Amino acid sequence: MSEESTPDILEGWVLDEFSAADMTYPTYRRGDGPGVIIIHEIPGITPLVAKFANEVVARGFTVVMPSLTGTPGKAPAMPYITTELAKVCIAKEFTTFALNQTSPIIAWLRALARNLYEEVGGPGVGAVGMCFSGGFALGMMVDDIMLAPVLSQPSLPLPVGKKRGADLNLSPDDAAAVAERASEGCQVLGLRFTRDASVGDRFSTLQDLLGDSFIAIELPSAKKSDHSVLTEHRDDESVERVLDFLEEKLLQ
Repeated sequence: MSEESTPDILEGWVLDEFSAADMTYPTYRRGDGPGVIIIHEIPGITPLVAKFANEVVARGFTVVMPSLTGTPGKAPAMPYITTELAKVCIAKEFTTFALNQTSPIIAWLRALARNLYEEVGGPGVGAVGMCFSGGFALGMMVDDIMLAPVLSQPSLPLPVGKKRGADLNLSPDDAAAVAERASEGCQVLGLRFTRDASVGDRFSTLQDLLGDSFIAIELPSAKKSDHSVLTEHRDDESVERVLDFLEEKLLQ
């Protein structure tokens, strides 16, 4: 995408690309301060994802948004969402149905976070995942530099059946590493609407794995379709809680 065709919502963001683990994706970067990786939901970097990312920048962070699917800046609509979901379901980078496996994309995200940390410094980095990427920040927690993982409506593997609805998209080894980091004091912030079926029973699994290190924000659903806590069905208090969490872990 050329600079001239960059949507207005991404004005001021620097377009680049990053390669690691035999994968290459475009990235958008903006801001100064400690690093935060913001991983979009389906269908991609929508205007409201970019709005949230700009709020993180305004709090004093260097934000990098990878573009994993979709057209950056394009507003969501049902045909667009359906098309991009279908692409994610068949892409080898994302384990959308497999149990007890860490998605390959998490290796790329961990490398992206390490690269950003080496460049901007600070006490560590943060990551915010949403929807299909909601659990990715948990997998990134295997690295000691991940100090502020945020899981908003984590939805992989797709909750087809009870077991998948409780699975955390982590291999046994990664789950053990995450549990150890939690026992050492690394907290994880999770957000969901209570009637959001896509999250399944993952919050119970997270509680079992992380214990008191899991901070759960569960919002009453106004309707069954409530899903995107930080964007399309935004809860302002939850957005502030995420911003405060990032500040507490990375700016204090």
